[in-house]
Amino acid sequence: MAKIKQNNFLDSVNDVFTDAIQEGVLHLYAEGGRFSGRTIGVKERTLFHFGTTGYLGLEQDSRLKSAAIRAIQLYGTQFPLSKSYISHPLYRALEEAMAQMYQCETIITKNSTLGHMGVIPSVVDDGDAIILDHQVHWSVQSASKVLKTRSVPIDMIRHNDLNMLEDKIKTYANARQRIWYMADGIYSMFGDYAPVQELKALSLKYPQLHLYFDDVHGMSWIGKNGTGYVLSEIDLDDNVFVFGTLSKTFGASGAVLVCSNKKMYKRIKTFGGPLTFSAQLEPASVAAATASAMIHLSPEIHTLQDELRERITFFNALLEQTDLPLVDKNKSPVFYIGTGMPQTGYNFVNRLMKEGFYVNLGLFPAVPVKNTGVRITISRHNQKQEIAELVSAMSYHFPKALEDTHTNSNRVFHAFKLDSASSLHQPFHKDITIQLEDSITKVDKAVWNDCVGKHGVYDWEGLKFLEDTFRGHVLREHNWTFRYLMIYDRKGNPILSTFLTLGLWKDDVLAPVNVSSTIERERISKPYHLTSEVLSLGSLFTEGNHMYMDQGHPLKLQALTAMMHTLETLQVGLGAKMVVLRDFTEKEPFHNYFQGQGFVRVQMPDACTMELGHFDTMEAYVATLSSRNRQHLRKEILALEPRFKIDILKTANRQQLKQIQALYANVHQNNLGLNTFPFPESLFENMSKHTDWEFITISLLECPDHMVGAMLCYKNQGKTFVPAFVGLDYGYLKEYHCYRQLLYQTIKRARALKMERIDFGMTAAFEKRKLGAKVEAKYAYIQASDNYTLELMGIMEGHQSS
Repeated sequence: MAKIKQNNFLDSVNDVFTDAIQEGVLHLYAEGGRFSGRTIGVKERTLFHFGTTGYLGLEQDSRLKSAAIRAIQLYGTQFPLSKSYISHPLYRALEEAMAQMYQCETIITKNSTLGHMGVIPSVVDDGDAIILDHQVHWSVQSASKVLKTRSVPIDMIRHNDLNMLEDKIKTYANARQRIWYMADGIYSMFGDYAPVQELKALSLKYPQLHLYFDDVHGMSWIGKNGTGYVLSEIDLDDNVFVFGTLSKTFGASGAVLVCSNKKMYKRIKTFGGPLTFSAQLEPASVAAATASAMIHLSPEIHTLQDELRERITFFNALLEQTDLPLVDKNKSPVFYIGTGMPQTGYNFVNRLMKEGFYVNLGLFPAVPVKNTGVRITISRHNQKQEIAELVSAMSYHFPKALEDTHTNSNRVFHAFKLDSASSLHQPFHKDITIQLEDSITKVDKAVWNDCVGKHGVYDWEGLKFLEDTFRGHVLREHNWTFRYLMIYDRKGNPILSTFLTLGLWKDDVLAPVNVSSTIERERISKPYHLTSEVLSLGSLFTEGNHMYMDQGHPLKLQALTAMMHTLETLQVGLGAKMVVLRDFTEKEPFHNYFQGQGFVRVQMPDACTMELGHFDTMEAYVATLSSRNRQHLRKEILALEPRFKIDILKTANRQQLKQIQALYANVHQNNLGLNTFPFPESLFENMSKHTDWEFITISLLECPDHMVGAMLCYKNQGKTFVPAFVGLDYGYLKEYHCYRQLLYQTIKRARALKMERIDFGMTAAFEKRKLGAKVEAKYAYIQASDNYTLELMGIMEGHQSS
């Protein structure tokens, strides 16, 4: 059977970024002949700058500028030679100054990204293990992934979850020499801290634990000599490694690694990958960094820190007087005001820019899509007057942005798990009527079948069958909760109709096969490892267009908004960790709307259909195929057809059901590209009893009682034939082309029943196309409560087990 195409993560990110670019909040160009740091030119406007990471304003300090200019005049724009051969004349002074700052030898790198790429593969041995905080900076994650080729296990914990970290440590304690935990000191989006002191205590409890911090956002504005947040909390021991920055707050360029472990220091210094082969810092950068280091070594650094701290305290005090959803209250210069949905974030940022303030938008994948918000940074450039004016503008425009995007503050507070005065509620929609039911029996059959139920196994009878099948079981994964949403206008005309299920999904349902293989080994002892309750349009049993929308109705957007509010209410009430909108086409008209509501688009396996109305006989059908496909049909299907015993079973006895179930299990176990739980045994019995289900089975004539393949087919209202699932004996697959034979027999059976259409479902698109099926790309829109699972799957991809 053909392999399933996997979603490209970069495509999802590109979709989100493209949307933000079109909304005018990303990929902007700064304007103006010069910068002061206090203001920035954007879109022909001068805005107060609340987006800088130069928190102390040293990038505008005249001493750094003069040092950089003089270095260029004396030494040129660069020193084009590897530092392994010879360092620039200015380097010695910088290294001595940094060693004095940290009271420890340091390593200067071109930037923190190249630094991590050089250091992590150097300090982590093949016998070690890595555990990442799932919000640690991308550059740390990227550098760690290199070690997969050396079979170093790379794991991940939820953000700042010390209990989860300790469990992981125990897992590796007996098998690994050192265990590296990698985190940020200050996290760049929410401005929250790593629990540094608690981590240090954990390292004392487990001596194998080594702590590796990226503290670039904690640099300069805190700590003795501006050495950063981490070293303001703990001492530098042999098992603690800290990366600081010479850019951002430091005001120059480059990065610095601080490492008191002399053996490790020598190893990195001698040969650190990119540290060896990359060009060294430009003379201007070295000179500016040295000038900044002199400031850090003087009492002036404390004056600068105090001036910034005064502004941070002032901003915090003003925010306390508002109802703005500040995601994490702390004393860092980074603040995050949640907006929840991306479209609300776009609206809010554009409103603030029109008022004269530049701020950053926190966007996927840096944050979960539903945790979009405005990142505000405070620097010494900002004066109290404009800080107060920014708070006033945010207080005024935040509710306006919510109103413009049909949301409310309660939804934002819930998205960030913040305390809210009110509970999440279903808003009143005056022009529409919402019907939400827990069983298809409470929905009008004719209306349902006319709107939604024309395809797949989700006509009225099909859904009644699914309700009866997926309830009352011992195993969690076999019990589903059903909801039916019908939205009407005042005249009772349906605008939108869909059904939803809540069920237990494997988090790796669409992950690469090698990732699922690794996780499945873990599930041998932990069956529910990496699984989540998911609220989805449709179900894991069904495929097709699960949502009906009257595209010409003037209230369609209002109905769609009502559906979103209903989904959110159900998600909270039912405890779902993820919401999935399934089976949309590439040119989905509501694509931008879904993304604006906090959904990320991912590609699913292709769907295949066949219209039968344009040919009356099988001969006419064959004539529609290309000459190459006709040759394939004659050689690999028709030539072998006489060797098979082909049966159409409207009911099956116990022995036959046992064989069908075993054949299905073979395919399910072999299909990790779409990794789901197996269905309950009662499913097959229910199919056998139901008038709309039948089995197409094939056996070799010399062994007629031994099935080698089975197609499980549903008849939707006598018009659509649905080969929902297949079962195969892989021992016969290659020689007898059993799967292709079943596809052909499915077409024959559908034609004999005078069906109008076949819904072939997903996967194996190559095989179905050769028999004349139409193949169409399908997409899902996913909204997760956090990015942990997504990040974890990315870390696991390509992992080679030892």
